[in-house]
Amino acid sequence: MTNALPPVALGIEQARGRLREFTVIDVRTPAEYVSGHLPGALNVPVDQLRRALPDIRHAAERGEVLLVCASGARSSRACEFLAGQGVPAATLTGGTTGWAGAGHELDRPTARGTKAGWSMERQVRFTAGTLVLLGLGLGLLVHPAFGILSAGVAGGLVFSALTDTCGMAAVLGRLPHNRPCPTDLAATLAALRAGR
Repeated sequence: MTNALPPVALGIEQARGRLREFTVIDVRTPAEYVSGHLPGALNVPVDQLRRALPDIRHAAERGEVLLVCASGARSSRACEFLAGQGVPAATLTGGTTGWAGAGHELDRPTARGTKAGWSMERQVRFTAGTLVLLGLGLGLLVHPAFGILSAGVAGGLVFSALTDTCGMAAVLGRLPHNRPCPTDLAATLAALRAGR
């Protein structure tokens, strides 16, 4: 292992102006990637980074690598992992959520076996809201102890905001409808080697 290089964080507009200069790697799950990603981004889920390391290193030797996730948290951790392996990479501050929020387009492929669905953020908001309403309703109609459900969801949302993680998204991401197809990692690695 080589000395760690400091990860670089790029703002949305800073990255947008130079997007064609980067090899963009989206480290989210395949379902999140299919729901919308930066133009030209390749999908290497964070749990596959070690396997993809030689090809990411090869891409970094040819030019700059930009890692992207939904908010910037996973891509920052992925940058730290790559830096520890001697591979320089930058992360997009705000991730795809910030990118779309700034009015920039996301690519949404329509691959075989996929269908348009809700983004993970929308699924989390829906699930959290449903659980809060359920807890309040059951607390009023059945037994006050059901109000603990609403309090638990509220506490989870606060924890999620403070840690910039989301346990509910991790659970929802494992549901079958959020796993439309696995990443074609072999094709992605070939694209990295070819200098796409």
